[in-house]
Amino acid sequence: MMRVLPGFRSSLTLALMYLTAMVVVPLVACVATVSSLTFQEFWAAVWTPRARSAYALTFGASFASAAITSGLGILLAWVLVRYEFPFKRVLDALVDLPFALPTAVAGLVYSSLYVENGWLGRFLVPLDIHLAYSRSAIVLVLVFIGLPFSVRTVQPVLESFDVETEEAAHSLGATRWQTFWRVILPALIPATITGFALSLARGLGEYGSVVFVSNNRPFETEIAPQLIVQRLQEFHYREAASIAVVLLAASFTLLLVINLLERWSKRYEA
Repeated sequence: MMRVLPGFRSSLTLALMYLTAMVVVPLVACVATVSSLTFQEFWAAVWTPRARSAYALTFGASFASAAITSGLGILLAWVLVRYEFPFKRVLDALVDLPFALPTAVAGLVYSSLYVENGWLGRFLVPLDIHLAYSRSAIVLVLVFIGLPFSVRTVQPVLESFDVETEEAAHSLGATRWQTFWRVILPALIPATITGFALSLARGLGEYGSVVFVSNNRPFETEIAPQLIVQRLQEFHYREAASIAVVLLAASFTLLLVINLLERWSKRYEA
């Protein structure tokens, strides 16, 4: 029988205390605030036309950005794994930049680049391409924020992929595209879906970068986290907590889906 490592109980106790203080207590407080409302009051707070518009933009932009990052993630992971070129390590490090860079800085940079007199905006705005203070701008910054998740979930699968399988496909007469679509891509699907779910979850809770690239107009460019802040500024704490609970439920659902996908991915690889 394998013995537990020394210090297990004290380590477990400290970990549980940390999780309770930093995660469980704030969540319970949020739910407790909402529990004082009746169902009619809760529904009236979370299902106003303004809230529905914010939900639609939040989920729609997050879904669109996650889909884009899934494709870009496969491409970047493929380049980093299969090719050798100058400054490869620099590119590999830049993939993780959104993890280290404050999201507010990213939003500020993107908004200054794509405004009408910005470095890129002066060329795009005359073509009626508005990537600042618009819904497209929200998708753009969410792609920047979520890209590392897609790359880092696909990259290990490509690194561990058996090259002999590709060689067998080539020896049987398959072209490069046929080998990719029928041999390589099916093996990447579980990791790609996991990266998609992680990017989607990240986009749902993003606030810092979005407020700089959208002008937060209700019914147009206002996301759900911004609506929560607006309700707090208006001292409507219960309404803010109610909208937060809706996003919380969506996040928990995504976490459950991510865990199921990770188990499926392990079974698929096995």
